[in-house]
Amino acid sequence: MNERTKLGEAELVREPVVEARKLAKKLGLDPYPVKYWIIDYDEMNELIAYDGFQERYPHWRWGMKYDRQQKQGQYGGGKAFEIVINDDPAHAFLQESNSLADQKAVITHVEAHSDFFANNRWYGMFAEELDAAALLERHADRIGEIMSDPEIDREEVEKWIDSVLCLQDNIDQHVAFKRQDVGDDEERETDELAQKLAEMDVSEEVRKEVFDDEWVEEQEERRAGELDEPEKDLLAFLRDHGKAFDPEEERAVEMESWQREVLEMLRAESYYFAAQKSTKVMNEGWAAYWESMMMGEEAFAGTDEFLEYADHQARVLGSPGLNPYKLGKQLWEYIENTENRREVARKLLRVEGITWRNFHDVVDFDRVAELLEPDPALDGIDPDDLGAVADLPDEKVDREAIDRAMTGEIDVGEHPWKVLTYEGLAERHFSLCKLQNRGFLESVNQEDLEHYARYLVDDARYDDVEEAIADVEYTAGWDQMYEVRASHNDVTFLDGFLTKEFVVDNDYFTYEFSQTTGDYRVASTEYEDVKKKLMLQFTNFGKPTVAVYDGNYRNRNELLLGHHYNGVMLDIDQAQRTLERIYDLWGRPVNLKTIVKEVDERDAEIARRRDREPEPEEQGKLIRYDGEEFEISDLPWGEVEDIAATEVDYDTKPDEWLA
Repeated sequence: MNERTKLGEAELVREPVVEARKLAKKLGLDPYPVKYWIIDYDEMNELIAYDGFQERYPHWRWGMKYDRQQKQGQYGGGKAFEIVINDDPAHAFLQESNSLADQKAVITHVEAHSDFFANNRWYGMFAEELDAAALLERHADRIGEIMSDPEIDREEVEKWIDSVLCLQDNIDQHVAFKRQDVGDDEERETDELAQKLAEMDVSEEVRKEVFDDEWVEEQEERRAGELDEPEKDLLAFLRDHGKAFDPEEERAVEMESWQREVLEMLRAESYYFAAQKSTKVMNEGWAAYWESMMMGEEAFAGTDEFLEYADHQARVLGSPGLNPYKLGKQLWEYIENTENRREVARKLLRVEGITWRNFHDVVDFDRVAELLEPDPALDGIDPDDLGAVADLPDEKVDREAIDRAMTGEIDVGEHPWKVLTYEGLAERHFSLCKLQNRGFLESVNQEDLEHYARYLVDDARYDDVEEAIADVEYTAGWDQMYEVRASHNDVTFLDGFLTKEFVVDNDYFTYEFSQTTGDYRVASTEYEDVKKKLMLQFTNFGKPTVAVYDGNYRNRNELLLGHHYNGVMLDIDQAQRTLERIYDLWGRPVNLKTIVKEVDERDAEIARRRDREPEPEEQGKLIRYDGEEFEISDLPWGEVEDIAATEVDYDTKPDEWLA
């Protein structure tokens, strides 16, 4: 598309961009400023291949991703709607060929994403001090310079990048990113042992014979490899202690300065993208929730656009597999409903004659539902009768806006939300009044009611239900959502809010591959099983958790890694390929201890006959790679007990994460 057409598209979306920002702020969102860019189909695919950025370091992976994205669009029916970049200001890219309804959906979606970027503590922890676009551009330029250096083999650089990328998720995602300057190896390395030797009263001849430089260096390496506790940031450990294997000298040698520099640059990028990976469900669900609120419930999609938008949303929320948009949106709605239910129930428990014990027997839930309905003047704002809105309490009405609406400056028919405040909009969209949530208040269990009653901290009492409902804070659900948005990541989000009620109401279940039938079967509908399975999908971005346990394993300068076994085995073939890459970054033999499930063939056959699953036994294994061959050996349980799953391992919300 030519530039004139792009400018025309930009003019078309200018008003929706401005109005979406105003609506977002009315609803309580506080996003970064957003710069919107109009791009064509090919440019969109290029950005998707580059993870949303315009410049990345030279590498074959980008071309592969671009080709896959092109084929998905041409043959798979996939459609790219938007890309948004976490930065201040944020950057969003709109594909020119999309309809106005799609563009509006993207814009409202982006405003919510930008709010999440600006206010979620995990984004701040990983990327607060990073100017993402500038950072990645610097890395692209620097790696390009390295590859252009005539004294450096370009293929060696690409191979080195491949090895680092294989470990890109092996960082410590629970601590803030700390960059360490590279290129000053001499200053960073200690020389304590050499200094002590210099102070010893031995002849130079003896010192050289017994304590040569290679021996001193080896002892320093062994001391550096000692660990008080497992190191989760594998990339940082390899940066500090790794070497490169020199085939000519047949031994490990110091990394070249460019190797350590590239490793650190890619590690920094891993920390930047960690924020997106660790909040995928929350972030996409948050954006889907507010997009739906703005486009559907506040009619940001015009009457002639609504059906197209409904199709847009159905495609996003209906995609197969573990869909972060759908799961996230459902959880945010559940948080809203739960908090609103708590607010209403606590008010009702203050009514004379209502206790947590008789709550379900004496409360008329139909009457409560009627009383909770928003004021008619809020629910259906009539441009021809703005007096009814003007008569509402000040906390619900934007007085300046209502005056402008009465003089015709604001089109209330198109933008009714403009004359309301956050409180007015919260009542207008109170979740317990929505048809799909009728019955949610009544479904409150006795345990929760007892808990609410126990923590009623004042003695205020209402004479009747009408008085109690009149005192309900309609903002309770949204206020709670904003608090959760600020402090959680996906793991803590699921751990805290994926309840038995949620699992049952949304019909979640687990499925597993059956060794008996050779296909996949529903394994469980139990809440504990569903939660555990989902948690495993998001702990460490859904990747195996591997940490450094020893940098001087068996006193031979070998690397020992430990796989945190949580009931899911490693793919041994893939683990071996990964060890080959780690060897490139360590320069010496590498070891990995893990646990596998072994099934006796006789037990498996008996289980098949009885249409049951065989009971496996857990066995410790050590996989060792010396640069040429693999060796797999059994480990006694005592040597893998520290990586074995226990019930504690599934308590995935350590207090220190949110301290």
